[in-house]
This record gives sequence, C-alpha cells and structure tokens, in this order.
Amino acid sequence: MARQALGAALVGFGYWGPNLARNLSASADFDLLHICDLSPGRVAAARGLYPAVDCGSDASHAIGDDAVDAVFVATPAVVHHRLAVQAIEAGKHVLVEKPLTLDAATSDDLVARAAGRGVVLAVDHTFVYTGAVQKLRDLVNEGDLGDLRSFDSMRVNLGIVQPDVDVFWDLAVHDLSILQYVTDRTPVSVSATGMAHAPSTHASTAYMTLFYEDDFIAHVDVSWMSPVKVRRTLLAGTRRMVVYDDLEPSEKVKVYDAGVDSPETSEERHSTMVSYRTGDMIAPKLDSNEALSTEIAHLAECIRGNSVPRASGAMGASIVRTLEAATVSMARRGAPVDLKAI
Repeated sequence: MARQALGAALVGFGYWGPNLARNLSASADFDLLHICDLSPGRVAAARGLYPAVDCGSDASHAIGDDAVDAVFVATPAVVHHRLAVQAIEAGKHVLVEKPLTLDAATSDDLVARAAGRGVVLAVDHTFVYTGAVQKLRDLVNEGDLGDLRSFDSMRVNLGIVQPDVDVFWDLAVHDLSILQYVTDRTPVSVSATGMAHAPSTHASTAYMTLFYEDDFIAHVDVSWMSPVKVRRTLLAGTRRMVVYDDLEPSEKVKVYDAGVDSPETSEERHSTMVSYRTGDMIAPKLDSNEALSTEIAHLAECIRGNSVPRASGAMGASIVRTLEAATVSMARRGAPVDLKAI
C-alpha cells in the first residue's frame, strides 16, 4: 500500500527555492501545496511553473494550513528564525536553508522549540547528502584513514558578492558542514582572518583555522575574489589520505595510500629519521543521485520516525556558533575565540 504523501509549504522562491520546488514536486513523499514569496514577480514565476500549487505572498496562510506537514524555508537568513518559529509553534516539521540563523542564540532557540514541540528541525546543508561526502564519512567510520590528522579545504571563485553576509557565512558554511558530518567533531576554538575588497562591504577573502581537543586541525580558505574556481578538500589520516574535488566530473574522491610512518627504533627516533610512504590511488564509485532529492527523501523518513536528519538543527546550530566565533576572531585580527564563549 502506497504511503500518503506529506503536505509541504515552500517559503521563498528566490535563488534556492526553485530547486526545492522542483524536487518537492517530483517527490513521491511530498505533495507541494503552497509556494510563498514577497516578490510579485517570483510569485508569478512560481504560478507559471506550478499552476496546481497555491502561490502567493502570505506565508502565515501557508504555514497555518492543516494539510501542511512540513515547511521549507528558503528566504534570506535574517528572517529564518521568525519563520521557523512560526512553523514550529504551528506543529510543523521544518527544513531551513543554510545557515540556520545568523547567531547561536536564535539557533539554539529553534533547536529547543523543535524538541519541545516534538517536530523535526533540519538544515539544508545539501553537501552532506552527496555521494562524495557520504563516502568520506564511510572511510572515516570504517577506519580506512586511520587516526585523523588534518582537514584542509579551499572554496574560492570570482563569485557573487553577497550584500548581507561575509564570505564565511556564504561559502565556509558548506565546508563546516562537510567537516562536522565527516569527522563527527566540533572545534573548541577558532582563529580567523579576512579582508573586505571593493565592491564588497564584508570580508570577501577569509581564512579560518579550527582547533580541537586532540591534535586534529582544520583549515578553511574561502574567497569571492579568485580568478579560478576551486572546490577541493584534503582529509589526512595516519593510514591514508583523501582528496575530494567537487569540480571533477567523475573521480570526485581519490584515496591515496600515502603518509608518514613514525620511526620504530630508538636510533631512528633519536636521529629524527622520517619514512614517507606512497602507494596506490583508488577512486571509489559514488552514489550519483541528486543530493537535494536524497535529502528530501531522507527528511520524509525522519518525519515518519524512521531516521534522524544528517544535518539536524543541533548540527546547524553548532555550525552557526563556529561562524559566529570566526566573525569575532576576524574582528580581533585572528585572536582565537573559545566556542564556549559564544
């Protein structure tokens, strides 16, 4: 017997909203009932693409519809908290576009409200639903990489300069979600530097270093001002190392049997001799399904009580806290900021 589709309302039909609408309308798990946007032009565009869907500007009407089970928020981040609170208090499950909110306090508030109402709160960190990032997590969990040592990510391009947030909140949020999902670790402190270059009024090139309780370290390099587009991550362990290049058309993940072997004898340790190991490279087969489609199907399973979100509200709040600490550190020209202070 076929499962009954869940009613969905989409709030926001700007940059990311059309992608959500396309996947929701194609999903067997959801019935897209409402699309809302404050722009009359965007409402008209939505109505032209989805004539059977109620399209308008009144988000309260859509959220209050008893037939709606889940609300998808794809608006500017400044209104994420208000809309998510409205949906949660109406007893709706919620998926919020990244970042969850613009500060840790309001993110924590959403997590607490969702727990209190018994609804699912998920964040649209789409990369954690890609086959490549799932493979990275599997390699870590299965011990193929050994003990993790470092994470180094570069996400740069001559890109769209955002008027309301800096490059950390626009680009580094992706790398932080990948980092946390793959390693299942949260940093204890953050150091960040960056600079605004015209026409941006916010930091357009920035660097973040994340420190952990052990000797693991992570670095994220992001920029809107690069002549080339780079989307590359290196994850190094004591046994193997992985390069994840999101721009590669086929071999996005490459696993290298390479590393540094510790000296075994006291004589070698005394002479600080180091043995470098280089072996084969393999490119594992990856799930090629569209990440957003996978995410929406997974959210339906979570709402039905069969799973928990890969990018939960708690994970989204943790990433917001890291971003907020990075913003403080950048204002202090790189002085480390303890995450507990945020």
